[in-house]
Amino acid sequence: MRPALTPRRLIALSLVAMLSLGGCATTGTIIKDARGGPGARLDPWETWNRKVFAFNEGLDERILKPVATGYANVVPQFVRRSVDNFFANAADAWSAINNVLQGKAEPAFQDVVRVTTNTVFGFFGVLDIASEFGLDHHYEDFGQTLGRWGFGAGAYVVWPLFGPSTVRDSIALPLDRSASPALMINDGRTQFGITVLQIINARANLLGASKLLDDIALDKYTFIRDAHLQRRRSLVYDGDAPELPDAPGPLPPDAAASAAAGAPPASAPGASAPAASAPGAPASAPAR
Repeated sequence: MRPALTPRRLIALSLVAMLSLGGCATTGTIIKDARGGPGARLDPWETWNRKVFAFNEGLDERILKPVATGYANVVPQFVRRSVDNFFANAADAWSAINNVLQGKAEPAFQDVVRVTTNTVFGFFGVLDIASEFGLDHHYEDFGQTLGRWGFGAGAYVVWPLFGPSTVRDSIALPLDRSASPALMINDGRTQFGITVLQIINARANLLGASKLLDDIALDKYTFIRDAHLQRRRSLVYDGDAPELPDAPGPLPPDAAASAAAGAPPASAPGASAPAASAPGAPASAPAR
């Protein structure tokens, strides 16, 4: 029998993976960002990722979307909002822990107040009383905590069922999933039911957005990849991400011709150093 993944085991596995990530996150071709298209250099497994993306899209089109559409037609919006509030309350508790790990005392305190208020006065989070008092969500997760600790995002990866992620966020995924209310209940049927409810309710809330995305995106895979990476980078820096160096582009025709005419042959004595070491070449920057 396989040993159960207790919170202690999850933490141990995550810490071991973090050490491995620290070594691979400095690989230039994997973690280098480029303004305007961060996925271009962060997606070394694009061929495989596209296959998984197509599988997820087919699963959504054939099963999840029709079920979510029927759910949205039957279940009133205020009930769906209450379900969202319940799961968001658990996310606020996990957010408080991650804010503590990131050394952000004030957001951590606000998260604790949110959870306490909504649990006590909001019927275990079904009602979002805290937002009425101006206490907003922070939604910090362990992937963002690793980013604040200096771990690079790593390669972009698409997981079956779970969707877009990165190496760093994939390492954090077991701990982030452990904060789900479903995993805090021992009854297997109840776990399954709560998980299915969470997935269907979340998908029902995205029906309008997915239709808009289908209409405007020429390449849906690339659009979602770049948007996901930019959003995750912004979340790690709390919306104040540092500027990235411009990606090197092709020289204008005149400049390229002048450079070619004045450059010594590669085998001649005194040939210029590789372009990567030339003055003014942009340095690579780790993605967060």
